[in-house]
Amino acid sequence: MVLTDAQRELIDARIDRAVEALPGDLRRLLDEIPLIVLDRPTGGMLREMGVVDPREGGRIAGLHTGIARTERSVEHSGELPGQIHLFREGVLHMAGGWPSRVDEAFLATLDEEIRITLLHEIGHELGLDEDDLEALGYD
Repeated sequence: MVLTDAQRELIDARIDRAVEALPGDLRRLLDEIPLIVLDRPTGGMLREMGVVDPREGGRIAGLHTGIARTERSVEHSGELPGQIHLFREGVLHMAGGWPSRVDEAFLATLDEEIRITLLHEIGHELGLDEDDLEALGYD
């Protein structure tokens, strides 16, 4: 899938809205850990995740890299902070793909997928694993 500039702008605006809607403590957390938005994961990211088929990259909505806050110690003081990545194509895939007509129902679905993905990756930063996130409904 190749996104147009207009599609990227719409998705990015919805991501900005999702970040602004976060509770203050979580917004402040994003001041400390970069939120990077890309169309899809890079080849290196896919290899690190063990994804063999690069076409699968379009289905991945988010990624947290780095050491969770609950795991950090003084031994990690020289390491770069983690990062949260959101991938436009993956979020769009989770929302059912780009519709023939953008309407309020699509935007609501897109917003929900962005919110879930963002909270999922923030959860990893806070030390939650996949089981924890699934139990909270952020899978």
